[in-house]
Amino acid sequence: MSSSFFIKTKQNPKLAKKGKNTAVSKRKNDGDSAGKSKVPAKKPSSKYNEEISSDSETESSAEPKKRQTNVDYEYDETPQEKKLRLAKQYLEQLKEEEEKKAEDESFETELIAGRLQEQVLEQKGKLQRLIAKDILPPDASEIRVLRGHKLPITCLVITPDDKCIFSAAKDCSIIKWDVESGKKLHTIHGGRKGTEDRHVGHTAHILCMTISSDGKYLATGDMNKLIMIWEAETCKHLYKFTGHKGPVSGLSFRKGTHDLYSASHDRSVKVWNVDENAYVETLFGHQDIITGLDSLSRECCVTAGGRDRTVRVWKIAEESQLVFHGHEGSIDCIQLINEEYMITGADDGSVSLWSVNKKKPLSTVKQAHGCHGDAGLEQPHWVASVAALQNSDTVASGASGCSHNSQIQLWKCGHNYRGLEPLFSVPLSGFINSLKFSSSGQFLVAGVGQEHRLGRWWRLKEAKNGIYIIPLKRKLLNSEEANVSEQ
Repeated sequence: MSSSFFIKTKQNPKLAKKGKNTAVSKRKNDGDSAGKSKVPAKKPSSKYNEEISSDSETESSAEPKKRQTNVDYEYDETPQEKKLRLAKQYLEQLKEEEEKKAEDESFETELIAGRLQEQVLEQKGKLQRLIAKDILPPDASEIRVLRGHKLPITCLVITPDDKCIFSAAKDCSIIKWDVESGKKLHTIHGGRKGTEDRHVGHTAHILCMTISSDGKYLATGDMNKLIMIWEAETCKHLYKFTGHKGPVSGLSFRKGTHDLYSASHDRSVKVWNVDENAYVETLFGHQDIITGLDSLSRECCVTAGGRDRTVRVWKIAEESQLVFHGHEGSIDCIQLINEEYMITGADDGSVSLWSVNKKKPLSTVKQAHGCHGDAGLEQPHWVASVAALQNSDTVASGASGCSHNSQIQLWKCGHNYRGLEPLFSVPLSGFINSLKFSSSGQFLVAGVGQEHRLGRWWRLKEAKNGIYIIPLKRKLLNSEEANVSEQ
């Protein structure tokens, strides 16, 4: 009401004139007073102050009042209008969520399709990572050595996440190592012969080991014809499989399952179900001791037949086998590169590359690691181990001989696996009994001993029993390739 009142007053000419006269008479009175005597000027009345103040408030409060009117308008919407507004907001929100979900599903679909295509190529043996040309030889100072076993290392595996290594030796012990620190995480000590009934673990030389693709189970086989199943995380003993009539020389879990394949000097291949702690079946065919075994995702495995000089592909479901010939000596090691191609090594010093669709090797390198001995009596260095970086063009072989110049040789597989080209060698002293690439391809692990894993024909005293971790560095992109990758 006060604002309205003062607005009307301002617009009334009589009141305005009266106010003017009052101001003039006031100045006149002030002047007269000043001439007579110095009397303090009277302060403006409170009413005058209120009039000026109210007039200012009237002008400054116009805008806030206008805003208040707008706010009142928003809250004065009818219930029907409010429902309509909220419904529109809800529909907009649903639309945004659907669009985001569609984008996520599209990305997932593309990702799954890519993985399925990759799996199909892997199953057909067509997936090949061409990385061999980029791998650089390691410096000797970069190679790490882990020592803990008292006798020669015979076998090793790397966990699927590349964080740990399991190794086993002729001292019947199993050690779990941390890759980054090189420290022992757990040791399963071996027992003496004759203590099988009371000792939890092996009491004879361990010849082979494998780990499931999910890292849950570890399996080990020994000269006492036994297969031990362990919980990989805790190294707790779970089961003991018996049935082979000779030393267990090869073990492999089928990828993506807990089906276990085992091979033995009794010339047989057995199938086990670890989840059920059960034996499944036995397959026969080799004419000599089986020295090595490997498998991937398919329901089949491959084996090396020692001095029967055959490689065999076992089709488990069909209970049939394919027989391959090629080496001139005892075939001591075998490894699958992918579902179609594999690599083998023999004591005649040769390394061969095979396809499961051809009975003869696609390529053979004789005297792959050179020879030793006096002139005219030279003998090739045995190939005691081979390894393959899965679904790539990179493989490795480990030589052993009666001299200190044993070595690991890295190879590049040629186009369509039609050849083997040497990349570089890593000199080590001793029998290179086991080789494994990490899943990432960032390092190679070698198990080295003073004796061959399958026998004690001779001993290299100067060699050291240990685990060698060899880094596999890659070439840096040159400037042109870097520019292309940035674009």
